[in-house]
Amino acid sequence: MVTAALRELEHAGVTERPRTVLADAGYWHTNQIEQLLADGFQVLVPPDSMVREGARPGCEGGMYSFMRRVLSTDLGRELYIKRRHSIEPVFGQFKHNRGIGRFRRRGRAPARSEWRLIAATNNLMKLHNHWIAPATA
Repeated sequence: MVTAALRELEHAGVTERPRTVLADAGYWHTNQIEQLLADGFQVLVPPDSMVREGARPGCEGGMYSFMRRVLSTDLGRELYIKRRHSIEPVFGQFKHNRGIGRFRRRGRAPARSEWRLIAATNNLMKLHNHWIAPATA
């Protein structure tokens, strides 16, 4: 996902490279996390739901314990909570308010074009609402 995001940013002409990778537990993969750290990214991806008190059986030590420690610090918690408040509402907006719960087209290229249309219309609605908002003094 990070490689794809970097490619999209480059294609869009953005030269500044992201410094932090935030994702939910579904993206945890030890080898990929280690590679991101080696590539110089700050990584905040929980290895599990972080609900349990201790480590999952058989997962003590290594990258698993390291990431749990990082996410339990004040800074780690603060950064991860930013993800929850900045990313998740967008998906809630798509699913609940706009009724877009799944892709209508099948295959990678059709789903990608559908996602781009969804994102573009979302951005257009934001611009429209910004332009018609009353000016405040």
